[in-house]
Amino acid sequence: MKRIWVLLVFALLTACASSGGGSEGAPQIDTTRAQASAKIHTELAASYYERKQYSIALQEIAIAMREDSDYAPAYTVRALIRMALREDEQADADFRRSLQLDNANAGTHNNYGWFLCQRGREKESLKLFQEALKNPLYATPEIAYVNLGICSKKVGLFKEAEINLQRALILRPGLTEALYGLSELSFDRGDYAGAKSYFVRFAQTSQDLTAEQLWLAVRIERKMRDRNSEASYALQLRKHYPDSRETQLLLQGE
Repeated sequence: MKRIWVLLVFALLTACASSGGGSEGAPQIDTTRAQASAKIHTELAASYYERKQYSIALQEIAIAMREDSDYAPAYTVRALIRMALREDEQADADFRRSLQLDNANAGTHNNYGWFLCQRGREKESLKLFQEALKNPLYATPEIAYVNLGICSKKVGLFKEAEINLQRALILRPGLTEALYGLSELSFDRGDYAGAKSYFVRFAQTSQDLTAEQLWLAVRIERKMRDRNSEASYALQLRKHYPDSRETQLLLQGE
């Protein structure tokens, strides 16, 4: 669930143009070579980040920034790494620097918005998702719509959450993150039949359900009085996540 909101790193790298680099008056061929090198090392850093090899990823970013200190995607990738390492102040600064260098990049607006949403700054994040969606060239607006829906729900904007999650589904039918978000939202609003419908569609395209997802399924089936389905999801939860908070809630009869 979590990676789709934040990453799309390689899409970001291909869509984002560098603002330059090198000293004033340097030959264009040198600048182009520096940019190309920065791009390669940033892509390598993104690849290591995907594999959670954060130390090596930071080394590659350092090389990229030595080649071109104004290469905006390098700052975004480093922000994502620092976000994963919980170095929040530095991550925030990197996101802001990336947008300073390339304020038109919708992917960076989206990623920065997700960072803020995850750090308790949901109201600030909504503006960034909306900014991403203003860009007509944004290749994956459904991602920003999902994020906008999820973070709108966090601040109690339930109607806006539903509208944006539905917009994501229109753009990409079957988008699992949107389906799960709508299932959660429907459950919280007491629409248990709707919650089940969305969850069934979500589960059909999701191989390994998390403890959180299984616990939602248990509660939905309990409300729907489908004892067989409830027992099946409960068994999966106890089997695969015996030490999870959700399993403890299940065993406590909540």
